Amino acid sequence: MTDHLPHTLRSDALDNRERILDAARALFSADGLDVPMREIARRAGVGPATLYRHFPTKQMLVAEAFADQLRACRTIVDEGCADPDPWRGLCLVIEKICELHARDRGFTEAFLSTLPGAPDVAGREYTVKAVAGLAQRAKDAGHLRPDFVLDDLILVLMANKGIHATSTATQIMASRRFAGLAIQAFEACPHHAPLPPAARLAPAAPASA
Repeated sequence: MTDHLPHTLRSDALDNRERILDAARALFSADGLDVPMREIARRAGVGPATLYRHFPTKQMLVAEAFADQLRACRTIVDEGCADPDPWRGLCLVIEKICELHARDRGFTEAFLSTLPGAPDVAGREYTVKAVAGLAQRAKDAGHLRPDFVLDDLILVLMANKGIHATSTATQIMASRRFAGLAIQAFEACPHHAPLPPAARLAPAAPASA
């Protein structure tokens, strides 16, 4: 019986770790990164000591909770930068990053925030540098308006985070349209390509008498 004990402990520890990460993702998405670690432990059904044994700091927990989204974000940025047409690559980045953030506002919170002692919590430094180079290439090609600054893209992400809908599908639909509007605003010589379909975010206006 003792032969199976180490394996059992490893299995229990893995289960605890996954419960902690699931609870953290849910709470971060709903309430932001200010959620107390004790509340995350309570939601996960573990004691604070167990939580801190797996994740000694909140910074480590945030980074691990959003590791998949970070990898997806880097893949999007790399794909955009690899496009020989920098404007098309930048548009792809804006569209896909907005959709990624629309799927998980907790990741947006992590990306836009700066936790003390946690440099580059969500890979922001890598993303910012890569997008800055892509934006400069798009400017040099005459497609991106010359007064564009990276803070404009942060504004887009902040506004995109504010989109609330009754379902994830509707939220993504609204995010795609918003990204289309942002792209038109950033274009040096806009030709107003058709926008993605609009999403119903508010009740229909009452019919006129």
